[in-house]
Amino acid sequence: MATIAIAAPHPAAVEAARQVTAEGGGLIDAALAAAAALTVAYPHQCSIGGDLVALVRDGVRGTVRSVLSAGAAAAATDPARLRAAGDRMPPGGPLTVTVPGVVAGWAELARLGARLPLARSLAPAVALADDGVPVSEGLARAIRNRLDVVRADAGLSALLLDKTGDPLPVGATLLQPALAATLRELSDDWRHFYTGPTARRLVAGLRERGSLLDATDFAGHRAENTAPLSATANGVTWWVAPPPSQGASLLAVLGHGTDPLTAARRAELSRDALLGDPRSGTVDLDGLLLRAERDVTALPAGPRPAGDTVAVTAVDDEGNAVSLIQSVFQSFGSGIADPATGIVLHNRGSAFSLDPAHPGALRPGARPPHTLCPALATAPGRVVALGCQGGRAQAWILSQVAEDLLDAPAPDAVLARPRWVIGSRDLNRPHPTLVLEPGTPDTDQLTATAHRLGLDVSVTAGPHDEAGHVQTARLRDEDLDAATDPRADGTTAVLAL
Repeated sequence: MATIAIAAPHPAAVEAARQVTAEGGGLIDAALAAAAALTVAYPHQCSIGGDLVALVRDGVRGTVRSVLSAGAAAAATDPARLRAAGDRMPPGGPLTVTVPGVVAGWAELARLGARLPLARSLAPAVALADDGVPVSEGLARAIRNRLDVVRADAGLSALLLDKTGDPLPVGATLLQPALAATLRELSDDWRHFYTGPTARRLVAGLRERGSLLDATDFAGHRAENTAPLSATANGVTWWVAPPPSQGASLLAVLGHGTDPLTAARRAELSRDALLGDPRSGTVDLDGLLLRAERDVTALPAGPRPAGDTVAVTAVDDEGNAVSLIQSVFQSFGSGIADPATGIVLHNRGSAFSLDPAHPGALRPGARPPHTLCPALATAPGRVVALGCQGGRAQAWILSQVAEDLLDAPAPDAVLARPRWVIGSRDLNRPHPTLVLEPGTPDTDQLTATAHRLGLDVSVTAGPHDEAGHVQTARLRDEDLDAATDPRADGTTAVLAL
């Protein structure tokens, strides 16, 4: 009997996958249903108003494709105007909204092998938005942490506050009738998001708020189906998405077991200085991969906003695999929920640099540098899909679990281990900081290395969201399993087809 292992950060996502596989759906249908359900259950982390990056493996051919559906800045963008107002992009608001890519990304994934119409994969999400979904601990925490942003926007306030103006508590029912109507519209034809009635309502709402995006910008969006980056060592091939994804940074740090922090810091500095959109300029891939020495200290660094995202991973018993990440970037993205459509809009544009010399500089029609970093690994008898929440730190988070997930008998135990991350403003730290969870392996060595690298050191009180929400699904010989990070609200399942 054919089976699929799947992991996602919320139970509603796995239940949606279960529903579509019971109706004849396969691996891609399951991943799409889970992803769509998350846009309803986890609006602080993802939305159809965000972007998507995914990897898809064909188990028969042994090939991997990368789907990049990252939206571009408006053609009417005026970088000089923003530079006159400050030295960096605003962290939120209408000028940080780029064309959302999630819906086009779903359609491209479906084209790569879905068994069911896309409408069937969206049906569980429509029901969740209509009937309501209980507020999870993660969502309740995000509302409290971003309460000023929620209260400042009429759409978010109506969605996430009760009648007295207080945050919805854990277990309260989150109802989203406007989003349900939008998802139904997209079930009829996903292109409505870019050229139809959904696009018209969304563009009108954005422009009322001061966005420069127009109907032509939306109509011009295309998901990119392209070759991934890969690297092979010790019989294992690692696959990641190419720029503007930061996937190269994960390849750069894998295999540095003796000094992972130094490798991560070098990769971080290189990514901040070198990552951009290859459609709008040259990207130094050798520098990102640390294959060539670059004096990145002399180069302009990009901005360092916080990040938020969700990962869905799925593998079947034929070696087909999906690692899918979608995101609104910071919690609740731009801080805008469009009342007419029920869509929370991302703030991916905040990752642009305002330095015209930077490869990630804001330009009309350019895509911003992207933190989304799905990964796949293949080896004899092994297929592993993995991805995580974690903003800019995704590469270092994944690097601490990726190699062990190839053979660990208990993947849950690997994901539960204490971890470290490095960052600064993205981790709410004023200076570059090594953040350690209590009990992180090799703490003394990591701390000494951090001091040598000029990093501050901070220890959290316990497991923390900053250390990421990793999801993984695996095929080991003929056995399927999956694991979800205990820092998230997620679950796993092995589904019979």
